[in-house]
Formats: sequence, C-alpha cells, structure tokens
Amino acid sequence: MGSSEIGGTAAGTSGATIVGMAGLEAELKDIIIEVLVLEDVTPEDIVSGDPLFGEGLGLDSIDALEIAMALEQKYGIVSGDDPDEDRIHFASISSLATFVASNREK
Repeated sequence: MGSSEIGGTAAGTSGATIVGMAGLEAELKDIIIEVLVLEDVTPEDIVSGDPLFGEGLGLDSIDALEIAMALEQKYGIVSGDDPDEDRIHFASISSLATFVASNREK
C-alpha cells in the first residue's frame, strides 16, 4: 500500500486511518480547486465540514458533474443514480472523503 492510500478501513482503527482521511481530504480539496479552476481559493480556504454547495463554497450542479468525473478518473468511483444519496456524499469535503474511502478502486 502506497503512502497516499488509506490505512485501515474501519473508523477509529488506528491513527494512520485518521491521518489517511486528512490526507484524502487535502487531496480532494486540491482536485476541486484544480478541476474547477478556483484561482482565488486555496485548500486552507475550504473547511472540510462546510457545505460545498449553496452558502458554503458556492458550487453548483455543473461543478458537481465535473467533480464526479474527476473522482471517476482518479479513483474509479462512479456516482450513483440516486440524486438524494449523491447530495449526501457531495455535501462537504468530509462526506466526500468518506464516500471515496469506502468506494475507491485505485
């Protein structure tokens, strides 16, 4: 397992898992900034628990599609057919990291 991969899979199993999630959150912030070309936003500007859409980072449905395509390309994750479930997964960096960690193929 490479250093960019997450350690254990169960929450709270080790400090490495927590560090792995923090690393995954940082990676997702970088992906969002790069894919959406957010020139005036740094990873530090994005709070992991804050909403990505609406009053949070202010992303919209087109941004969600671009993020979903980037996740599919990088991690092999395909977004589901249930829009309500997708809204939950894409609500924040934290929820997105949990979704990626649970479903990644790469």
